[in-house]
Amino acid sequence: MNRLAEETSPYLLQHAANPVDWHPWGAEALARARDEDKPIFLSIGYSACHWCHVMERESFEDPLTARVLNDEFVSIKVDREERPDLDSIYMDAVVALTGSGGWPMSVFLTPGGEPFFGGTYYPPEPRHSLPSFKQVLLGVAEAWRDQRADVERTSANLTEHIRSGARLRVSDGPLHASLLDEAVAGLRAGFDPQWGGWGRAPKFPPAPVLEFLLRRGEEEMTRRTLDGMAAGGMYDLVGGGFHRYSVDERWLVPHFEKMLYDNALLAGVYLHAARRFGEARYRRVADATLDYVERELALAGGGFASAQDADTDGVEGLTFSWAPGEGAPEELLQPFEAGRSVLRGALDEATRSRLFEVREQRPKPARDDKAVASWNGLLLAALAQGGRVERAVALGEFLLGPLSCPDGRLHRTWREGVAKGTGYLEDYADVAYGLLELHVATGDARWLREAHRLALLAVDLFADEEGGGFFQAPVDGEQLVARKKELDDHPTPSGNAMLAYVLLRLARIWGEDALEQRAVSVLLLVRDALVQAPSAFGWVLVALDQHLAPHRELAILGSPTAPVARAALAAAAPTDVVAFGPAEDVPLLAGRSRVDGKAAVYVCRNFTCELPETDPSAFAG
Repeated sequence: MNRLAEETSPYLLQHAANPVDWHPWGAEALARARDEDKPIFLSIGYSACHWCHVMERESFEDPLTARVLNDEFVSIKVDREERPDLDSIYMDAVVALTGSGGWPMSVFLTPGGEPFFGGTYYPPEPRHSLPSFKQVLLGVAEAWRDQRADVERTSANLTEHIRSGARLRVSDGPLHASLLDEAVAGLRAGFDPQWGGWGRAPKFPPAPVLEFLLRRGEEEMTRRTLDGMAAGGMYDLVGGGFHRYSVDERWLVPHFEKMLYDNALLAGVYLHAARRFGEARYRRVADATLDYVERELALAGGGFASAQDADTDGVEGLTFSWAPGEGAPEELLQPFEAGRSVLRGALDEATRSRLFEVREQRPKPARDDKAVASWNGLLLAALAQGGRVERAVALGEFLLGPLSCPDGRLHRTWREGVAKGTGYLEDYADVAYGLLELHVATGDARWLREAHRLALLAVDLFADEEGGGFFQAPVDGEQLVARKKELDDHPTPSGNAMLAYVLLRLARIWGEDALEQRAVSVLLLVRDALVQAPSAFGWVLVALDQHLAPHRELAILGSPTAPVARAALAAAAPTDVVAFGPAEDVPLLAGRSRVDGKAAVYVCRNFTCELPETDPSAFAG
């Protein structure tokens, strides 16, 4: 066993028996590299990654390859889901070097952590213009010995490139509604009118962009994409839930891993679409997706696992695909490799149930059973929006209990009773978002207060007081070669975008202009990029819409199940802000009460409120 045996990450534990002398990222590994004057080989991946498994089998389990790694390098293995800061920094390096990125990430560093060479997957033998992994290792080792000055010059230039990308400038242009119109026009220009979505293969589920378009009432692009994704292939018609992405432009052949964040975000989008368009079929997709998450990803401690693997018994998609004669309707079978097909089309419930029973007899893919704070925050929002209040409350307790530190800060991950790592910006932003939605679902002001507390804590830990916006890692975190700001979505909403959105909602409940100005600083950082690449900034557009669109504050005194509350919520616009009381310490609710013992809704604009309504018919039509 190598040095990964004591880790909690399932991905790292998968490599604990490799002949490679793996280290986890930390002071010990970096000190060894300095002491021995060796370059670092940094391998970053995640447990559900198909090509990560392939490279492990081909190279990291190979004794000859391991010998080269052990003799010439200090080898470090990182779970990108535990350390998004490392993943982001070194992915920038790989993209700068090669023009593209992905996982497994293979990057070579100086003992000081500065990158100088890298790529993604390397085969065991030269293939399709790619060198073999052993060729790469021997070439890098030779360059380190014989061309040190060139290597150090490359590493210095590449590190400066990464740092300069983190030094974004606030736009001096105004934030106005035409930016939203220009973004919609840009999305329309890049839209696939036949299959939905944006760009060519591979196609990823664009949840943040769809959320923005739903808020804007852009029906054609939204429906085409939702219908294309839900027709099967990337969507699991039998067991519910979405696979990671489609390898083709038709949403037909998936890359089979299922990620918690995709399913949380897409469940929320389909719930929103069901309300917006009055379409029961979108609600069915959302419900089936949440059913899948509760069935397959729920953990005993109250949280939810990160992912299901793409592979079963070493075969990609084995659990989810079908061979002739296994009972699947032949007219729905869409071949994706020799002898195996995925389902696409309409399944009646009887057929779906029968196929589900057949599939339940198969081996299941491995599960990454660590809970990630930010992804559980996204799921908390979807559960609350979907009316699964009991499960949502349990998840809220988990996030504020086992996944929190005694001082109220968030951990990044939790597995088998052990919480680990410092929370990042996205953890605070996504958990605060989930708590806001849980407040609306339950009417319990505790969740609103906790969302406010976490948002203020995030400002303290991550704000860039000079340049605006928020850093990814906390001010007291590990000092890496760069401290980055993540502004674009990939594939979850960026921490900056989500925190801006949360701060805008909280600012209108607490009447705190300073919170709104923090959010505006994020919007100004990406103002000019929004129109150039709107598909990369879906949740920033959600936040900008929240900032610019007409909105109201709804102060509701009473339960969310009260008829007048239900009517008010059904009639609310996406930009309306909701708070339930009584809660005298919450400014929007202070001094407001029920009317003659009845639940009452106060409709306000900038804290100027109309007379309270107790009659549901006041919100009809």
